[in-house]
Amino acid sequence: MSVVPAPTVRRATVVWAVAVTAYLAAVFHRSSLGVTGVEATHRFVINASALAVFSVAQLAVYAAMQIPVGVLLDRYGSRRLLLAGGTLMVTGQLCFAVATDVRLAVAARVLVGLGDAMTFISVLRIVAFWFPGRRNPLLVQLTGTVGQLGAILAAVPLVALLHRAGWTPAFLVAAGLGATTVLLVLVAVRDAPHVGPGVTGTPAVSAVRRELAAAWAQPGTRLGLWTHFVAQFSGAVFALLWGYPFLVQGQGLPPTAAASLLSLMTIGTLVAGPVVAHLCARHPFHRSALVLVVTGASAAVWAVVLAWPGRSPHWLLVVLVLVLALGGPGAVIGFDYARTFNPVHRIGSATGIVNVGGFVASIVLVLAIGVVLDLTTPAGASAPPLSAFRWAFAVQYLLWAVGAVQVLRYRNAARRQRARATDAGPVATPEVTVCVPPGAPADGGGDRAAGGESGGPMGRAA
Repeated sequence: MSVVPAPTVRRATVVWAVAVTAYLAAVFHRSSLGVTGVEATHRFVINASALAVFSVAQLAVYAAMQIPVGVLLDRYGSRRLLLAGGTLMVTGQLCFAVATDVRLAVAARVLVGLGDAMTFISVLRIVAFWFPGRRNPLLVQLTGTVGQLGAILAAVPLVALLHRAGWTPAFLVAAGLGATTVLLVLVAVRDAPHVGPGVTGTPAVSAVRRELAAAWAQPGTRLGLWTHFVAQFSGAVFALLWGYPFLVQGQGLPPTAAASLLSLMTIGTLVAGPVVAHLCARHPFHRSALVLVVTGASAAVWAVVLAWPGRSPHWLLVVLVLVLALGGPGAVIGFDYARTFNPVHRIGSATGIVNVGGFVASIVLVLAIGVVLDLTTPAGASAPPLSAFRWAFAVQYLLWAVGAVQVLRYRNAARRQRARATDAGPVATPEVTVCVPPGAPADGGGDRAAGGESGGPMGRAA
């Protein structure tokens, strides 16, 4: 099969920028519930556990769809999935705007979660096909961090619009933003650096299933899954649902101050993403150590906040959100494992597997916090006290312990696989072990300077 000439940098940048805009919109839709949670309890007359169901419905669909979406992505390409996902999220926000019944509201969040599930990994596949491998770690981090601007749009403008115009107008505007993004994708995004509907002929379903099994069998893919699990959930749950009630009801902050802290958390993520990408590029043998440092920092700062007598001072809450901001970039390291352990033609399946991890952990934590808040809130209280929030957020330590053990387990498995490959004979270079998709830049293999534990210069450590 002939290789299509590399696209111009300008064209690749435009395609990526529009795809990232689609992800930014998805994060906005995803985060729109977290900053409106207090209003949602009044609109739908529900308690903390019922509010958690809204977020769990959204996250559960997201997590459950990651592997099927990965398979669809390898089969149909990024453009189709971005269009389908954007349309589903717009529909969900329209339903949420007019919903007064809990069942319709939950169905609306399910649609948002379903569309959201199709977005991020579709953008990562665009990065893999449009850019040389040496630029992948930085662009993947930038994709994750720039997309978080959507959380700022949800935390400040959406909250302001909600308080000024009301529930229905605010979410109709959110749907309009999503519809505009869908049109941009339709006009600008293509799957690969050549004209045509896809990068190759659509592979057979049996072939896609084999690639999915091969991705799962790779220890590095599972290392990526548990990396995503252990690093993401604390910051994600804080931003998506429980951070705002914790700051307003537990810490006694005014809504504007709470929204500002959530925005600061997003800004911290924007700054941290390129730094983490640089560290991964400079110290590829120690990516898992970086993940464990990020996790340990989150656990440590939460310990101080939860043990602080009375309400925490403002400076400590600032430290909390800035440390939690490291979780997103730390979780994105899991996608770097997916890329460097798998050939590009199965990047969708491998990335989908990895992306399950953090959202499964987030679902468990969202539910657990809601249940603990209801159990520890005194009867008749209008809002959970700070003590209830302390018990609820302490659940995180169980998830951190499980995740850290699994990261160490699969790091060791990947190292053993590398050792066996070394004993068996010469190890292929990344240019050989990592496939280049048709139409990708022909600069010596899509993953030059990337490597992976199972073959290549990064093979001895994660």
